[in-house]
Amino acid sequence: MVTAREAREAREAAMDPSKYVRYTPEQVEALERLYYECPKPSSLRRQQLVRECAVLANVDPKQIKVWFQNRRCREKQRKESGRLQSLNRKLTAMNKLLMEENDRLQKQVSHLVYENGYYRQQTHSAGLATTDTSCESVVTSGQQNVVVAAPQQQPPPRDASPAGLMSIAEETLTEFLSKATGTAVEWVQMPGMKPGPDSIGIIAISHGCAGVAARACGLVGMEPAKVADILKDRPLWMRDCRSMEVVNVLPAGSNGTIELLYMQLYAPTTLAPARDFWLMRYTSILDDGSLVVCERSLSSKQGGPSMPLVQPFIRGEMLPSGFLIRPSDGGGSVIHIVDHLDLEPWSVPEVVRPLYESSPIIAQKMSMAALRYLRQVVQVDTNSVITGWGRQPAALRALSQKLTRGFNETLSGLADDGWSVIESDGVDDVSISVNTSPSKVIGCNAAFSDGLPIVSTGVLCAKASMLLQDVSPPSLLRFLREHRSQWADSSLDAFFASALKPNFCNLPMSHLGGFSGQVILPLAHTFDPEEFLEVIKIGNASNYQDAVMNRDLFLLQMYNGVDENTIGTCSELIFAPIDASFSDDSPLLPSGFRIIPIDSPLDTSSPNCTLDLASTLEAGTPRSRITGGTGVNSKAVMTIAFQFAFESHLQDSVAAMARQYMRSIISSVQRIALALSSSHLVSHGSGRLLPPVTQEAETLSRWIIQSYRFHFGAELIKSSDANSGESVLQALWHHSTAILCCSLKAMPALTFANQSGLDMLETTLAALQDTTLEKVLDDQGTKNLVCADLIANVMEQGFACVQGGTCVSSQGRPASYDKVVAWKVLDDASGATHCICFAFLGWSFVS
Repeated sequence: MVTAREAREAREAAMDPSKYVRYTPEQVEALERLYYECPKPSSLRRQQLVRECAVLANVDPKQIKVWFQNRRCREKQRKESGRLQSLNRKLTAMNKLLMEENDRLQKQVSHLVYENGYYRQQTHSAGLATTDTSCESVVTSGQQNVVVAAPQQQPPPRDASPAGLMSIAEETLTEFLSKATGTAVEWVQMPGMKPGPDSIGIIAISHGCAGVAARACGLVGMEPAKVADILKDRPLWMRDCRSMEVVNVLPAGSNGTIELLYMQLYAPTTLAPARDFWLMRYTSILDDGSLVVCERSLSSKQGGPSMPLVQPFIRGEMLPSGFLIRPSDGGGSVIHIVDHLDLEPWSVPEVVRPLYESSPIIAQKMSMAALRYLRQVVQVDTNSVITGWGRQPAALRALSQKLTRGFNETLSGLADDGWSVIESDGVDDVSISVNTSPSKVIGCNAAFSDGLPIVSTGVLCAKASMLLQDVSPPSLLRFLREHRSQWADSSLDAFFASALKPNFCNLPMSHLGGFSGQVILPLAHTFDPEEFLEVIKIGNASNYQDAVMNRDLFLLQMYNGVDENTIGTCSELIFAPIDASFSDDSPLLPSGFRIIPIDSPLDTSSPNCTLDLASTLEAGTPRSRITGGTGVNSKAVMTIAFQFAFESHLQDSVAAMARQYMRSIISSVQRIALALSSSHLVSHGSGRLLPPVTQEAETLSRWIIQSYRFHFGAELIKSSDANSGESVLQALWHHSTAILCCSLKAMPALTFANQSGLDMLETTLAALQDTTLEKVLDDQGTKNLVCADLIANVMEQGFACVQGGTCVSSQGRPASYDKVVAWKVLDDASGATHCICFAFLGWSFVS
């Protein structure tokens, strides 16, 4: 990075002729070689260079310093110029795409205006015909609209012959292009997706057409042929695609091909069967050089070859869809993607039917997923980056896909994957499936064969689905991620992950939540910018004397769907136990949660604050809502699945335990969802949240303000900071300074924070329950606040103040602050110290 001082010195040296030096080619070569080794050498390194390099012996070291300054300036200018040129090419291509979209919309408007006029004329004519009741008038009116049909030519063949398939292919191509660039479908902009230089592209969903459809237009820095190869390999980028088999390939005109495909899609929940498709795919090159790949279902309607139904799949229909890929003037490709499906919603229960009638879901899972994958492939190709645990982005992407596919396989529980359902215990809330296929057993044992006995002879899966109401899926998943101890049993996690062989019946199921803590180790973003791959290190409670059981447990975890305002996406928390030195090809047994919104409102902003969950769960009932507050008022389907390795003769014991464990998780999730749903409280129409209004919260706020006045002789809440009629709690809650309260323990734990404090920590009131003060501070902040005996000084003097530093939010973002003021919060009745309060002044995130 070139500083202002260096740039000024470089300019001064360039303006002074006496300081100008003309270097020989040998000298430039030597300087360039050192520059690539060290762009900013120290004074000692420059002097060493003069001594070691004979060609630079006569050059003043100060001039060498100026040369390096100029070289860094040129490098910075070159990079900036390249960035601006790339951005200009991108904006030019995007502008062209927007102009084409504008032309298409104008055609659509003209078409709608024509249809409106036509229907008005028809309505007017029908009214006249109805008014005149004479038989002659009606007949005459009808005859005016009679058009003598011209003799039609023989229709093209539509059968299984090459000529018949070619006829279907050409018709598919025409219909697809009319959707991609024409007005065959009325497209509306996807809610929340605005085109721009940093957006993924132009995303639209269908309005008022048969089935569900989505369209995406974007620019990708990749050649059209490579783009087509990637998009045709749907299992590569579509997480829900179980398989795609090419049954037959036929040559077609214009260097094209016709392929017959059989595709299977996983079911997103346990409440509906999976889908399959029998397709024809036509690849060709248009006259303008564009590459087009279009697809449609083959059925008895077209007269093409048929594929028998496969149980338990429901045969879906793909209406003309595909990809139009055109070379871009500035390099890369402009892509038009259309996905148009009929998922047979009649075949699923009514509660999940909206999932099969949602165009935004199709846009997220297919159209946008394709664009995101292409863009990430381009980014990986242009930037060789090593991310967490020394893995390339492609390897991390493969791991996240393996987690998702394993979870999807578990939910579907298909017989050809080796799964079979065992009998229920009389209650149908939890379904139990068993897989004893050799491939599954070998994979399970291979994952945990680091010196442990290989004893697993099968895998058992417990799964269930439930309906959630009035709760934000990202908020619920965020809490489950950050507070595993609230729902999981660490003893069972360690037991099943280690694949050992103790007595199942003696496992202490009553000791739920026996965690000594968890540490989240981020790896990287993967397939989606809102998807995180991370490793969870869990310190297990010592419930067993076996030393092996007291080892730390590692989980590979994928967490996505974190944007509360994104429409049509699902939130997932999927994890699998791993060894500390797991390899990329290690088999995984994924378990976790998936929440899919059913009727998400299009303009609802989800809250960023929750109630004090611990007290809410103890009460068992939601807190009272503040007057004027509004909730999410939405529904979502949550699917839970857990996999366990077991030995064959203990199958019944494992099944009973899995049912009990799953039901305890369901009960915990229901209580958590109830607590979170009662916290969607909006204040005074400002869009900001209010804390839970309780007598305890009001009392604590009064103590904080009174104690500040007592110790500092000043007011924490000035009259200008409080609105008229605002309570003490509300005034403290909306204070611009980040205010945190912590306990008086040896390791101070946070107990309360106002809205600014929650924003600084990027967390919620519920998440504060397991957060210590040391956890949110960096090394310097810990040194300032802890090592400097700040808390001891506060306890002795009543207050203290330290200079600025940085802290770390729950999302890993650093936040700087100018000063920290701390004081004792006193109980105004007894005068005893209740807690310590910290005020972080002038905080802001470090960019």
